[in-house]
Formats: sequence, C-alpha cells, structure tokens
Amino acid sequence: MMELLTAAQMRAIEHEAIESGEVTGLDLMERAGAGVVAAIFEEWPELERVGQEGGPEGGAAPDPADPPRGILGKMKVLVLCGPGNNGGDGFVVARLLQARGWQVDVFLYGNPIDLPPDAAENYRRWAAVGEVRTWNDREIRDLYEGDATSRFLVVDALFGTGLTRPMPDDTAEMWRGFMPSPIVSDGRDPGGDRFVAIDFPSGMCSDSGKDFGALPAHLTVTFHAAKIGHYMSLDCGSYGGSDNCGRLRVVDIGMTKTAAKGRVTLVEAGGVLGQTKRGGHKYNHGHALVLSGGHGKTGAARLAARGALRIGAGLVTLGSPRSAMFENAAQLTAIMLHQIDGAHGVSELLEDKRLNAVCLGPGLGRGMDTQAVVIAALKAQRATVLDADALTRFERNPQVLFDLLHEQCVLTPHGGEFAKLFPDLAAKLAQRPQTGPAYSKVDATREAAARAGCVVLFKGADTVIADPTGRCSVNSAQYDRAAPWLATAGAGDVLAGFITGLLARGMSPKAAAEAGAWLHVECAREFGPGLISEDLPEQLPAVLRRLERDG
Repeated sequence: MMELLTAAQMRAIEHEAIESGEVTGLDLMERAGAGVVAAIFEEWPELERVGQEGGPEGGAAPDPADPPRGILGKMKVLVLCGPGNNGGDGFVVARLLQARGWQVDVFLYGNPIDLPPDAAENYRRWAAVGEVRTWNDREIRDLYEGDATSRFLVVDALFGTGLTRPMPDDTAEMWRGFMPSPIVSDGRDPGGDRFVAIDFPSGMCSDSGKDFGALPAHLTVTFHAAKIGHYMSLDCGSYGGSDNCGRLRVVDIGMTKTAAKGRVTLVEAGGVLGQTKRGGHKYNHGHALVLSGGHGKTGAARLAARGALRIGAGLVTLGSPRSAMFENAAQLTAIMLHQIDGAHGVSELLEDKRLNAVCLGPGLGRGMDTQAVVIAALKAQRATVLDADALTRFERNPQVLFDLLHEQCVLTPHGGEFAKLFPDLAAKLAQRPQTGPAYSKVDATREAAARAGCVVLFKGADTVIADPTGRCSVNSAQYDRAAPWLATAGAGDVLAGFITGLLARGMSPKAAAEAGAWLHVECAREFGPGLISEDLPEQLPAVLRRLERDG
C-alpha cells in the first residue's frame, strides 16, 4: 500500500537521506524542479512545443498536429517563489522552462538573504539568467489580468507543505485575481490558463487538507509520497484537500522508501486480491446474519444481505421480525429468511456457532428494541458490523455501546452518525483552523477507534479506516477513482454488507473494512452514471474477474 505522509514525516525522510550521504539537498531540489516540468508536459503534452521553433511561438509553418493558436495562444510562465525550499523548487522550474524558450517572470515573497541554503543557491542560479522581481501582490495581479492576449502557466511555489497559518495579507490582491477556470472532464483545461502547485496549493494544511485560503490548482505535483491532506475532501467541515489539488502527480526524487512511524496508507487493489473462492464447502466461507427492520423498513437490510452474499459469504440469513416476513420473503431467493422477534430471538439464533458474522443497523429502526438487539448481538461475541440505526440509537449515551464493543467489531458511520457517537471529535473536525497542523479526519478516526476499542470506518469520498492501535488507511474515491454516483440512497447499506461478507469469510476487521470499501468504489466505477444501490453487488463478479486477470 502507498504511504501518505505528514509534513513532519516528509521532512524527517529528507533529513535522513541527506545526513546519510545518499543525496544532497541541492540534488533533491533539482530533481523536484525537473519532476514538476516533466509532470506539466505529461499533463498537457501540447505545452512541450511552446517556445520551441515550429511551435505556437515559433516562426516555422505550423504542424497540422499542433494545437491551433486560438487554443494555446501566446504562453507565458509566472513563477511565485516563497521564502523556503518550496521557493527553491520554483527557481529550478523557472530556469528549466526558460531554457526551453518560455518567457518567464519570477516573483519572490520575502528577502533573498533569508532563504535556506539550497533555495538561496537556486535563487543565485536563476538570477544569473533571469530577473527576480520583488513581491508586490497588486503588481502580480496587474501583470496577470492586464495581458488579455496571453495564456499563463502559473506555478505556485510559495509555501507548499510549510504553511501553518492563514495566507499573509499581502498576497490577498493577487489571490483574488488568480481563479483557475474549470477543468474539463478529462482533467485538462485546453482553453485557458494552467495553475500548477508544487507540493500543495499554498494556503492548505498538508496534514489535514484544510483550507487557510488556498488558491486551487489544476495540477498538484508532490514528491516521494503523497501527503495525507492530498486525500482529504470537503466532508465534515474539512475544507479543501483533494478539492483544491486538481489532479495529483507524485514524483520520485530518488530517496529510499522507508516506512514512516505512525504511517497512514492508501488502500489499493493489492489488499483485495484473492477474494474469489477457491473451492470448499459453503460453510468454509462463513454464514452471515443480517437483521431487518419491521414492515416497510426492510429494503436496507436486503441490500446489505445481497452485498454479503455477492462478496462471497457461503450463506446469508436475513433475520426478520414477524411483521416483515412476507415482505422479505417476496424479495429473497438465495438469501435465507429466519423469523427473529427481539433480543431474545437474536441470542437464541446466535447459539448456532456457524453464524460467524452479523450486520446490524440498516433499516433497523431507533426504538428501544434496537438497542436491546444490538446488545444481544454484541454479547454473542461474533464479528459484527454496526451501521446506521445501530449507531444512532446510542447517541444519548455512546459509552453504553463502547462498553460492549470488542475487537471483532467494525463501525461504519457517515459524518452525521460519527457526530452522534463522537460529538467532541466531530466538533474539533468541523472547526475552521487558524493555525496548523490542523485536526484532520485521520486524527478524528484514530481517536474514535481508540475510544470504541474496535475498527472505525469513517465514510466519505475520503473514507478513513483506523483500528484501536492507531493503524490507519484511506480509501479514496477521488482523482482518477472519483465515483460521484455513490451518493445514492442505500449505497452505505451495501458497503456494510460487503464488510460483513468478508468478515464471514475470515478476514480481520481492518482488512475486511479496507477491502470492502475499495471494492465498493470499484463497483460504482464499473457501472458508472445512473447507478442505484441495487446495482452495486451485481458489479462484483466483473470487478473480481478483472482483479484476478490483472493481478
């Protein structure tokens, strides 16, 4: 799995690489600048010809394959360099682009005598071939807005991962003028200016993704590994993150890959390989129990049960109260049906040890009987997924629930449910930060898992999964994995079923949560626009076949 780093972890890795003699700081800065230039041309291949003979600014006859002048126009580069090493990367980018024939303007925020040594050296290298202009945010805005005939490539090398406070007041005029135009569906913006951020759009907290007043970018280029804030979205009051980064590229700058202490990982396909059955009796793949609500409230449980069966549980039983038996029976075939009325019925059924995983919550209702049923199931000490009503029923006294939870449980709250169980953590997460590193969704989920004593999966486009030991991962439905169709009624119920089915098959709670969340997104992407929750389980065969083929 790919690591997601904090700013402090990244600084420690760089320091270790330099101290060991593996690389020098100047080497890293040169590689970073070259990586930004390469990423720009990979993102927008048509820009490689700007400034070169025969290109949009050259004098030779245009190549038919070249973009028309009306699309690219006259291209200029505006590089905004900050007072730290992010600014040093910007000087390298300016020098490399000028060497390719681009017209480049460079502005420095701060005094050059205060630059760190490596950034100062690249300041001198740029100053030997071009001008470094003194910072004036109004002048920068006028330069940008006053040239109606040119297109600009704006490189934000101001603060990167280093900003821990709101943007300075003397950047406000420039910032108001720099608003990237929308990006078309393939992630590119062929008709307008391009905005590129080095490491992070300045004005964002790289540890949380929260926004101190950031300039959005079309392309963000970071180094060695992505940072946690790159994968945090707008959920639960978390301002910025992936919403400001545009497209994200991670550039290898030649440092040894080492596992960071307290690391966060990105859930990837490798974690779910091997989920296809390899033979054996149905009971070898577990027996999942999903509890249904009463009459008129049964659909959510059936969605969860279908998800558990499709993901490979050997058997799935839907436990239904008497009032809903006919309603459920009319809709079920492969899923078995068993009448259960109240907590005593749950306890009695779970005397059968073959029932090894339980899902409670979808459509269960919020009455006193729900609380009693949840308590009975937890006392049976099975692998258990708690979602929806099974969580919100305990909002008046969450500690009652926490005292019963065990290490085989998985809680799957969305933002509203999380706030009911962990109101103090949700309040901290929703605060608009004044300084950084800001409190992040990763921080909140880790604290929640420690408090609950089990795995917590905090849903969203930036789903965060943590266990009580602090191990943490992010399942991203962003950038190339965006799946906006998942914002549909019942999608979370299917996810609860996926995780329950994987628990029934013997996966650990954290692994089941990660694999279930990853497959959930892949099923949505497999179907595409028009998705409704019933479609999700039916995409699993195609997704699993593709995994086996490509794995």
